Amino acid sequence: MQKRTLGNSNLEVSAIGYGCMGLNFGYGPAADTQEAISLIRSAVERGVTFFDTAQVYGPFTNEELVGEALAPFREQVVIATKFGFEFDSDGQPRGLNSRPEYIKQMTEGSLRRLGVEAIDLYYQHRVDPDVPIEEVAGAVKELIQEGKVKHFGLSEAGVQTIRRAYTVQPVTAVQSEYSLWWREPEEEILPILEEFGIGFVPFSPLGKGFLTGKIDDTTTFDSSDFRNTVPRFTPENRKANRDLVDLLARIAAKKQATPAQIAIAWLLAQKPWIVPIPGTTKLSRLEENLGAVDVELTPDDLREIEGAASKITVQGARYSESSQRMIDR
Repeated sequence: MQKRTLGNSNLEVSAIGYGCMGLNFGYGPAADTQEAISLIRSAVERGVTFFDTAQVYGPFTNEELVGEALAPFREQVVIATKFGFEFDSDGQPRGLNSRPEYIKQMTEGSLRRLGVEAIDLYYQHRVDPDVPIEEVAGAVKELIQEGKVKHFGLSEAGVQTIRRAYTVQPVTAVQSEYSLWWREPEEEILPILEEFGIGFVPFSPLGKGFLTGKIDDTTTFDSSDFRNTVPRFTPENRKANRDLVDLLARIAAKKQATPAQIAIAWLLAQKPWIVPIPGTTKLSRLEENLGAVDVELTPDDLREIEGAASKITVQGARYSESSQRMIDR
């Protein structure tokens, strides 16, 4: 597995990471725990060293799963988790909370669940409009000074938030959705990351599964699958958005690859400090995703993709209205 460094930091990770959320949160029923542990360990065996989780996934059970699965490989891997949601007495999320004292309180639980002495990369999961980002960055800076956190990250943060946070504590990585069917980060986010030397970690690099070519307008999702609430996944929008999948399939046929591999290879080709984190619950899909590092897209290939993609207008918002309100722009 190739390695990449997240921006100007010294944090080196596998060129493709593994997003662990879907193992027990968001995409339908949770996977069997032992099967999920086996899959995470299979990723390690195949060279993956970068694993992504969050307090809110589960909630909390995803961190526990990742901690147990990676216990034998603690020195070989980088674990990223996220803070910023508040939970009620039943442990269910009830909104955002990035007050410094709350961040520090919640950090103790993450350390315990992950079974680590220090969190490798600690993202603010969503920007809290009620807490100045300077206070958030200051709290993480103190955690770094205490040896409980190694690197600071931001998720779905806008340009001004990134700039202001960096004045207090250098940001190692920013995480946002980015793929051929969601290219907004190219407008403002990628330029500021380049300016500051910050790594970029795209989640949903396969468009929440759509870019694999395995989903069409007849596909049905489990009742607990959050894609049921996503406008982009209505049957009519899935039908309208097939042009993008057809484009990937055409390139894949030429490259003896799969549409998913082309989608990930395209991301890797954008910048050397981009590290996508596709998730899956299947070993075959894990191996397929990791195979993207061996797909070389030439300048001609990239121009062909760009030219064809520029003529395609993706239909439907990428989030429900309530989720969209949590995005800092």
